[in-house]
Amino acid sequence: MEHTDLLDRVTRIHFVGIGGSGMCPLAEILHHDGFLLTGSDVNESDTLARIRSYGIPVFMGHRAENINGAELVVYTAAVKQENPELAAAREKGIPTLERSVMLGIVTRRYRNAVAISGTHGKTTTTAMLTQLLTLAGADPTAIIGGKLPFLNGNSRVGRSETIVCEACEYVDTFLQLTPAVSVILNIDADHLDYFGTVERIIRSFRQFARQTTGLLVVNGDDENAIAAVRGVEGPRLLTFGFGQQNDYAVREREPDGADCSFTLARQGEPLAEISLSVPGRHNILNAAAAAAVADQMGVPPEQIAQGLHAFTGVHRRFEILGRFGGVTVADDFAHHPTELAATLAAARQMRFRQIWAIFQPHTYSRTALLMDDFAKALSIPDHVVLTEILAVRETNTYQVSSADLAAKIPGSLCLPSFEEIASYAVAHAQPGDLILTLGGGDIYKCANRIVEKYRAAAPRA
Repeated sequence: MEHTDLLDRVTRIHFVGIGGSGMCPLAEILHHDGFLLTGSDVNESDTLARIRSYGIPVFMGHRAENINGAELVVYTAAVKQENPELAAAREKGIPTLERSVMLGIVTRRYRNAVAISGTHGKTTTTAMLTQLLTLAGADPTAIIGGKLPFLNGNSRVGRSETIVCEACEYVDTFLQLTPAVSVILNIDADHLDYFGTVERIIRSFRQFARQTTGLLVVNGDDENAIAAVRGVEGPRLLTFGFGQQNDYAVREREPDGADCSFTLARQGEPLAEISLSVPGRHNILNAAAAAAVADQMGVPPEQIAQGLHAFTGVHRRFEILGRFGGVTVADDFAHHPTELAATLAAARQMRFRQIWAIFQPHTYSRTALLMDDFAKALSIPDHVVLTEILAVRETNTYQVSSADLAAKIPGSLCLPSFEEIASYAVAHAQPGDLILTLGGGDIYKCANRIVEKYRAAAPRA
């Protein structure tokens, strides 16, 4: 927190890893605020193209001389301390800040900072609220963890005093924030490689709630979320959920296929009739949270309903990639059992003939510690194909493999390459089926390969 006034003392800032999804929005905001930026990265990307379009110089590769002229250096958590640019900054006595610290500083420059937290649904809810507020004319600034088609990117610079951002609990990143409004969507067992126990996760969310200065909007149906805010003094508390005791209560209508229509009641009185364009009960909860915040900000109920109906999703959140000879191909970011179950249950509701789930397990620790939960979630689809476990930041000290998970899912299959999986899916899916790739890694490449195979076969069909 001691860094808060740092931006008042500098004008030239260098970003190490400026193309990262969490770095690009911060660079965009600071550029619009008049700071002189430079950046470096090792991979070309759409975000780098966006950064360059603002006239921000970007160096490819990391070298000590890249920081010349900088008065402050910002870096992503993925950058190692021995990085030549960080080493040069230390040598020259230039202050360095990790991205999450800079996020805290930037959000404190806005009177109305809204932080969306929770184990699941952060990106979707942040995107929903951003689109809703933008369409309602509230002109928010936003930092989103995924690409929102409405913005053609994952950030927006507005001219109001409102900023909407995700608040990630991993390694207690969200404790850098002191929001005016905090949303807690849910608290589940995840990132146990860092937290160890659910109790410690709840403890971190409790501290996050204590750092909120104005309003807490919490899932009243989620026991862990309620436990986290119990006894927290200071911010006002409002709840949302399916339970009719909640301040914002969802009154469901009879589900009809992919239709997600419901009445949202406030303090027992109908507030808005909402019809979503994205499927699933989890998205109804996400929408209820976004609607509660928007209502507290004074957005009229009809504009809340219109904004939520206009939301068609985020990149890699049940993203329909195409329909080929009656087979629908979609991709989803779900990488935790609760997310898998929610996404697959939503797919079930859409009445496909059969569902082919292609899942890439994400980290050895999550796969080993939540093995039975994964097996239960993957019992929902008709067919399951597993890839190798994506290691991410870990070594396999758990001695776990995808074959261990497959052994718990009757009829499932492990295949070693995306090419083999794509060939298998295209050969076996029938008209009316859904092929759904799932995972937090690069499984989307497999989805793209499936689409390529269908397109290549189309002229001969």
